[in-house]
Amino acid sequence: MTAERNVSFAMGSHGIRAAQKALCFLATFGLLVAATQAQATVGREQDIVNLRLGQRVKVDDGTCAAGQIKEVSGTKMTATGVVWARKCIPRVGPKQSR
Repeated sequence: MTAERNVSFAMGSHGIRAAQKALCFLATFGLLVAATQAQATVGREQDIVNLRLGQRVKVDDGTCAAGQIKEVSGTKMTATGVVWARKCIPRVGPKQSR
């Protein structure tokens, strides 16, 4: 007589320990991605230190029109460092109920 086990293929061939490691890896990867995607908002451009290539920082200094916020981004690498680009973008906030 053989006893049937109700175990998925992945658990049966690799074990619960491997599944725990995979879950831990995915959780850590998700946190790293979320932290990388988070954009900083500062009050003045002078508060931006070491802007990296491709990094975007929102600056709320009141220089853009109503409903917009300034976005400073590192656009090009030169011999002297990263070139900054500034533009006004629509301010995106939480939806307000009417």
